[in-house]
Amino acid sequence: MRLILITLVTLMIATIVGLGATWMTATRGVNVGTITIGAWTARPKTGTSDIDPYSRATVARSGELPVGTGDGVMFTATKDDSGRLLNGQCDVVVKGVTPAARFWTMTIYDTKGQLVANSLQRYGFTSQEIVRGSDGSFELRVTSRSRAGNWLPTGGLDRYMLALRLYDTPVGVGTRTQKDAPMPAITTVGCP
Repeated sequence: MRLILITLVTLMIATIVGLGATWMTATRGVNVGTITIGAWTARPKTGTSDIDPYSRATVARSGELPVGTGDGVMFTATKDDSGRLLNGQCDVVVKGVTPAARFWTMTIYDTKGQLVANSLQRYGFTSQEIVRGSDGSFELRVTSRSRAGNWLPTGGLDRYMLALRLYDTPVGVGTRTQKDAPMPAITTVGCP
């Protein structure tokens, strides 16, 4: 009788730990096949048949349609370059250049992956509409207050994420450093 009780308790503990670990990896993801450059993170194998099981579970749970490797790659950022979480109450500057790509988009999402609601219905910029300097670089302000130039409203969210999608780009699995793919810097410049 004691052996049966110990076996049942052990199986229950193993089930709880297993299901908990599965839930954690499906909701938070893992760093299998991840590329990190500055504050930007990408999983270039997500849109391929070589996708790891953890990323597959994350995609299935979120319902997102990942960018295929032949089409491009998506980088996301939830923190600035110093490791501070992106806060909708603060002024954040995204500045620099992007890796070579035929076309790119930069979009702001809430932590659930939904577009940030705002009265202007401005959710992002494309490589064709963003205002650039003479050297090809750009400066994008992400803040709750309107700004002249390239500006994305945060709607006053506590937390948000930025998504940079590069289409028809050489950036991929072999990319490892800022030299391989020059990513724009993300800096928090003011916080009330």
